[in-house]
Amino acid sequence: MFRVQLPVLLLCSALSCYSQEPSSGAAPLAAPTPATSATADTKPGPDTPYKFVSRADEVNVIFTVTDKHGKFVRDLKQTDFKILDNSLPPRQITAFEAETDLPLRVGLLIDASNSIRERFLFEQQAASEFLQQIIRPRTDRAFVLAFDEVPDVTQDFTGDLDKLTQGIKAIQPGGGTAMWDAVYYACRDKLLKQSGATPVRKAIIIVSDGDDNQSRVLRQEALDMAQRAGVIVYTISTNPSDMQDQGDKNLKMLAEATGGRAFFPFKLEQLSDAFRDIQEELRSQYSVSYKPDQFSPNGQYRPIQIVADSKRLHVRAKKGYYVPKQ
Repeated sequence: MFRVQLPVLLLCSALSCYSQEPSSGAAPLAAPTPATSATADTKPGPDTPYKFVSRADEVNVIFTVTDKHGKFVRDLKQTDFKILDNSLPPRQITAFEAETDLPLRVGLLIDASNSIRERFLFEQQAASEFLQQIIRPRTDRAFVLAFDEVPDVTQDFTGDLDKLTQGIKAIQPGGGTAMWDAVYYACRDKLLKQSGATPVRKAIIIVSDGDDNQSRVLRQEALDMAQRAGVIVYTISTNPSDMQDQGDKNLKMLAEATGGRAFFPFKLEQLSDAFRDIQEELRSQYSVSYKPDQFSPNGQYRPIQIVADSKRLHVRAKKGYYVPKQ
């Protein structure tokens, strides 16, 4: 088990930290200095900026389609959709696939802060239930990460359900909450490195009340990192009330912005349906890659819209992305 301390950033205004929608023409927030990770290949110095190498002129979007009854639709073609990037059709569609059964690479992020101490047993039971339902030991890999003030990997990537369960049991609650730091680290230091020749589906499942009072990275930085890593975020609230609070709003925003879903079960017995939905959805998605029209590496935000030709179908995908600035 190892802990990861993220670097301290300059203080930001409340508006820049918590603005939900990107302003027109806003530049992306600067990525913080990389965390020191036990799995990192290199350990840059404290003043070394973190750099990304990727194709800036090609966009990949994972999306899900359901009918009016909420059932997943898996047999559609590229011609059944319209795509708008920054309100313009793509200049070129480079790939379209129905990816129904890809191996999973999953990060299970469990809130271990004082704010959920009374509901911690609920979190552990929820996490164990999730692992038993979704992970196929031969093909899938998952890791367990607890977070209070800092991310703490209690079990690295494995398909061994016993090891993952032990990773959950090793978590002890205490301290403040740094959810955005945990998302940022899980995407950058764990899931971003899972890209390779063999396609995989990358996702994060967060079990938390959604509160955050200790993060050093900004919310938008965490979202941008999830998009760069090609990660879909699913959230499960541990709020025992039937009234959604700010934490629940954080969870909903994080899920919707990445094309995932937020779940608000009031009883442990209701988790089975939520986990079953996540499992089915992760194996029932589409992937489209395209080159956007009138593209410029200017650091601005570009909204995405994917609409099915049939009005009876609903498409869920990430809302947009920040263009890397060159």
